Amino acid sequence: MTDWGWLITLDELRSWILEETAHVLAVNKPGLVVCHPSKKGPWSSLIGACREYLGVERLHMPSRLDRETSGVVVLAKNRETASRMQKAAEHRQVRKTYWAILCGTLSAACEVCQPIGRDPDAEFASRQRVVEEGGYDAVTLFEPVASGGGYTLTRVIPKTGRLHQIRVHAAWLGHAVAGDKLYGPDPSLMMEFTKHGFTPRVNAMLPLPRHALHAAEIVFPKEGGDEIFQAPLAPDLVEFCRKHIGVRV
Repeated sequence: MTDWGWLITLDELRSWILEETAHVLAVNKPGLVVCHPSKKGPWSSLIGACREYLGVERLHMPSRLDRETSGVVVLAKNRETASRMQKAAEHRQVRKTYWAILCGTLSAACEVCQPIGRDPDAEFASRQRVVEEGGYDAVTLFEPVASGGGYTLTRVIPKTGRLHQIRVHAAWLGHAVAGDKLYGPDPSLMMEFTKHGFTPRVNAMLPLPRHALHAAEIVFPKEGGDEIFQAPLAPDLVEFCRKHIGVRV
C-alpha cells in the first residue's frame, strides 16, 4: 500500500491467481485494489497488473468489483471468450454468490424485491436508493449464516445486477453492510473520506476500513458445462468474523 492506494507487486498478483487457462485468468482481488486502469501506472490497477503479468496489451473484464469489494474477478484473454461471458451477463445467465457481514442480527432468510435508482438528494453522485418510481427492478436474496456481537455473516445472491445493489438492499433492510461509508450509519461519511481520508469521525463510526462484501463465486454458462470460479473469504473478513461474530469461515 502507498499513501494514495495499492501498488501491486508481481508476487502479490501471483498469490491472488485462482485459475489460469488459455482463455481466462481468475484472481481473488483484495479489498481496496482498483479494477480499472489508473493514472498511477499499470501496477496500480488489477487489469493493468494482469496485462503486465501476461505480457499482453489487451484484456477483457466481463466481471468486475468495486474498489472496496474483495473476491473473484474473471478476466478474458480473447475477444471471443469476453463476448460469450458478456452476452451471458446481459441475458442474466451469470450466477453470483457473495459473503457480506451485515450490521445487526438478520434472523431469517429474506428476498428483497425493490427497484433501485439514483438518489437525487445525495451529496455523493453515485449513491443509489430504493425508489417508488423510475427505478430498475432489483432482486437480492439474503441468507443469514451466523450472528454474534451485533453482526450477521450472510450469504447473498443477487438475482439482478444493479449498481451497488447488495449494499442498497441491505441498507433498506435496516442491516447495512459493515464498514459501508456510503450506505452505512451516515451517508456523509463517503464524501468526508473522499476529501480528507480516515478522519477521527470516520474511524469512530465504522468497524473496519472497507465495506465487508466479498464475491465468493461466479458461474458462467458454457456449452458442455458451467464455468465456476470461487474465491475463499478475504483474510481481513475472516479475522473480523472470528473476532466479532465468533465463527471461523
